[in-house]
This record gives sequence, structure tokens and C-alpha cells, in this order.
Amino acid sequence: MNRLSASHLSDWYIMGALALAGLAGPLLLPALATQIAFLWLMVVFALTWDMLGGRMGYNSFGNIVFFGIGCYAAAVVQRDGGLPYFEGLASGLVVGAVAAVLAALVFGAAMLGIRGHYFAIGTLGLGIAAGEIAAGWDYVGAGSGMALPLYPGELGSREIFFCYSLFALAALCFLVFRWLYGTRFGLALNAIRDDHDKADAMGLRTTPIKIFAWSLSAFFLALSGGLTANMIGFIDPRDVAFAGATFGVWMVLMAILGGKGTLWGPVLGAFVFHIVQELFWTYLLGWQRVALGLLIVVIVVFFPQGIMGWWAARRVRAAS
Repeated sequence: MNRLSASHLSDWYIMGALALAGLAGPLLLPALATQIAFLWLMVVFALTWDMLGGRMGYNSFGNIVFFGIGCYAAAVVQRDGGLPYFEGLASGLVVGAVAAVLAALVFGAAMLGIRGHYFAIGTLGLGIAAGEIAAGWDYVGAGSGMALPLYPGELGSREIFFCYSLFALAALCFLVFRWLYGTRFGLALNAIRDDHDKADAMGLRTTPIKIFAWSLSAFFLALSGGLTANMIGFIDPRDVAFAGATFGVWMVLMAILGGKGTLWGPVLGAFVFHIVQELFWTYLLGWQRVALGLLIVVIVVFFPQGIMGWWAARRVRAAS
């Protein structure tokens, strides 16, 4: 068996193990269903950020905008639509996904023409502005936040339902991205990252490719936002929907920790980061934010290429 086929087979083994864990986890550990659900949310965060920051080389700090749009769109449709809970949730997710994609098309056309630090700063401002707008808009509760309809199931079933929903979303996101990275679209993303000017000179339509990538990320982020808002039951404009200081930063950190620009790196980074974070919150209560800050420093200083990059370099050194 050659190295390529062995690697392909190992991918399927890993995906099978994760699928088994995703299906069995909430049933075997129902008390941890919420934490497991947030783990799958972190996977979506890392994967969607990595499409731009890792594969395309555009470091966005504004992806949280699409998550927030999904949160509020689902909540508004459920509140004003007069539909039963699950029909309202499904309709809200569709509306949120469409609204986020439209926002990505508009913002992408305006911002993806700039590069480097200017793009990063522009997207950072986008996230901050969205949080301030939501916090001052009475229609969505302004700074007081917005409550979601009560889940109609039995006690404890809500956590199980949203855990499976976010697991299905993370799995779909991974499979779609895995397929796309093996196509000409994946090669185009890498060409833009490696040398944007040469990609233009070779005839690649770089702007539509960049907009499509951002829109695809927005689609999955909006769906995750609607599901997460319903799981929590309440939307705070700055701490949940447009939480740039937490969710927005964690997206970047998880991709870097695992190894940005790789298929499994964002997934690995999400697992490691979420588990370590939960341990901090459990055993270092009161000092958890200090410990998390130190973890960020360790990631940036000692793992600039991520765990996947560190492991690959170690294997090369061992083989030489």
C-alpha cells in the first residue's frame, strides 16, 4: 500500500471514530451534552475560519458577524413567525443562512479587494460595529438581549437534540470542505495564498473565488449561530452573538493551534483548545482567564506552525 492510499485510509478510520464518538457521546455522557455540543461548535468555528485564514491567506477577524446574524435571524423568525417550535427553528435557520450569505456577498465585494493587515483590521471593525448595532437596536432587544422560545421536549432532551444537531453540522462542514479542497477550487485558494498577483496573472478570477469562500463560511456559521442561540436560550449582543473577544479570537487560535491550511489541523485544534478550556474552567475557577491567556502565548510562541506542522517537522528530523 502506497503512502497516499494509507493516508486516505487513515482519514476514513479517523472519521469513523469521530462519527462513533459523536453518536454515542451524548447517550453515554448526557450530563456533558452541552459541553460536547460546544465542542462541535468549536470545530465549525475552526474549519470556517481556516478556509479564509489558512487556505486562502486572508486573516479575518469578522467571521463572528455571520454567526451573530444566524443567532438573531433565527430568533426573530421564531418570535414573529407564529410557527410551532421546530418549524420556526428550521425556517429561522434558512433565513439566517440566506441573510449571512447575502451579507458575505456585500462585505466581500467591498473588502476582499484589500489584503494583509488592512483586511484583518477592516474585518475586526466589522465585528465590533455589528455588536454595537445589535446592542442599540430595540427590535432585537438592544443591550438587554433577546430570549428564545422554550424547547418543547422533556427536561434534558434539549441538550441532546442540539448536541446531535451541531454534530451533524460539523460533520457536513468537514465533508464539504474536504471535497472542495480536493477540487480546482482548493488549488485556487492555495494559489491566492501563495502569490495573489501570480494567480491574477494566470487568469484566475480571484475576487469571485474569495467571495464564494467567505460566503460558504458564512453559511455554516449562520446555521451554527441559530442552533447555538436556541441551545443557550438567550442572545446577548456582545457576549454571544457578536462575541469577538471570545468566539472571534478562538476561531483563529484553534486553527493556528492545530495547524492552519491543513484538513485535520482545525479539527484537532478545536478538540485540544475546548478540552483544555473546560479543564481551566473546572479546576482553575477565578484564574481561568489568566490560564487561557497563557495558553494563547504558548500557542503563538511554541506552535506557530500548529500541532500538525510540529509533528510533520519532527517526523522529517527523525527520518533524516
